[in-house]
Amino acid sequence: MLTFQDQFWQGGRWHRRQFLQAGALALGGLNLSDTLGVRAAAAEGGGAAGGDPVGGVRAIGADRGAPGNPLKDRSVIFLFMHGGPSQFETFDPKMDAPSHVRSATGEIPTTLPGITFGSTFERLAKLAHKFSIVRSFATGDGNHDIKPIVGVDTLQANLGSLYSSIAGPSRLDSAMPTNIALFPRSVEPKAQDAVREFGNFEGTGDLGRAFAPFVPGAGGDLQQNLRINLPEGRFHDRQALLKSVDQWRRWMDDRAAVQEFGGLQQKAFELLHRGVFDAFDLSREDPRCLERYDTAALLPRSRIDPRWKNIEHYATNALTLGRQLLLARRLCERGAGFVTVTTSFIWDMHADVNNAPMTVGMDYVGRPFDHAVSAFIEDVEARGLSDKILLVCCGEMGRTPQLNKDGGRDHWGNLAPLLVYGGGLKMGQVIGQSSRDGGEPASQPITLKDLIATVMHSLMDVGQARLLPGVSQRVIEAITRGEPIRGLV
Repeated sequence: MLTFQDQFWQGGRWHRRQFLQAGALALGGLNLSDTLGVRAAAAEGGGAAGGDPVGGVRAIGADRGAPGNPLKDRSVIFLFMHGGPSQFETFDPKMDAPSHVRSATGEIPTTLPGITFGSTFERLAKLAHKFSIVRSFATGDGNHDIKPIVGVDTLQANLGSLYSSIAGPSRLDSAMPTNIALFPRSVEPKAQDAVREFGNFEGTGDLGRAFAPFVPGAGGDLQQNLRINLPEGRFHDRQALLKSVDQWRRWMDDRAAVQEFGGLQQKAFELLHRGVFDAFDLSREDPRCLERYDTAALLPRSRIDPRWKNIEHYATNALTLGRQLLLARRLCERGAGFVTVTTSFIWDMHADVNNAPMTVGMDYVGRPFDHAVSAFIEDVEARGLSDKILLVCCGEMGRTPQLNKDGGRDHWGNLAPLLVYGGGLKMGQVIGQSSRDGGEPASQPITLKDLIATVMHSLMDVGQARLLPGVSQRVIEAITRGEPIRGLV
């Protein structure tokens, strides 16, 4: 837990108890300095980097990619398309099919010969050679839930929690949490709260709360992990938060003040000072970069129809998605291993009292997605990080092969869209084929188990991970039940 008091000084001096409150990053009952102590003791005792867990928290070495460490120097951003995106209006238009089947938004050519996308993906179409599309991906059912990220195949734990249970909850070299979830409030305090009625993104199953995602700004279960003690009503005041952090930093610059504390506490503060705070501060980005990611202007406000109850979700998506992906990139650059990104329940396009029809829904939802994901890909490419960061985009299901009478599509679990970018995988291709009506895989189906295996293959040497003492056998089984997607690895 990080705790900042309104008054940093009392009686003309800094009190030790307040200092330790500020310096403790809670990790399943251990604070950061405790964890450093565990690791230091293990090193002095000649223990392996992946020694036995202490207090339920693994203490693995900091250097991903080092000999004997199964972790690769790589991160994953899982962009969950909440609500179930249509395969037709995204990456498989089927324009040679009958009018009640093919994409309601038409198609647009891409940089891959013979491959088209739905017409709202104008920017992604120009980058198609940079990522890969899977057209034979099936999530298994048409239920509204969050099964690709938290479900039976992930032991009812966030997929990032499986990773964290092997990697440890934080990085030794930066104190960065290894597992983070970004909801709209991570970048916009006034945004709609996370939708939780279809599943808990912070779930850990029986792995333990130490491995739950760190959730900045969203009021989630782990909000205690970054608690700012400010006057009531200012908890979400970004400027007050940053002012408190800056005040703490100025104090940290007074080296004499630090000398009265133990070496491990000093180390903990130095790590937090170097990495964690800066990573979450978007104001440190180049304004031109912020502008490239900005999706706020893409909500067609003149066409907002109050008949659709989910219209606020559409607005949240447009306002925050770009900045969420930018923040995710910053976190991955600084050591986060797995970042879940989701906006709101927006891809559900039934054309009913709650939801828009496909044509309008893709205008509200598809265009911000197109803008944000393409900005992310261009940014990562420019930074030379395409081998270091894997982006996965999918939802819990796809959409019916036939438009309903009102121009919407209903739930469908037999086929769903899947985009994969980076992570050292093979890009610029379409994996698998769909049936003529776009409702079933026409080639070997790619399952959720296969997607999980692909993600974990990108993040680690699974064979080495098996040999680490203290790793749950259930976790190993969960990440090896499927096969990495053939053609990508």
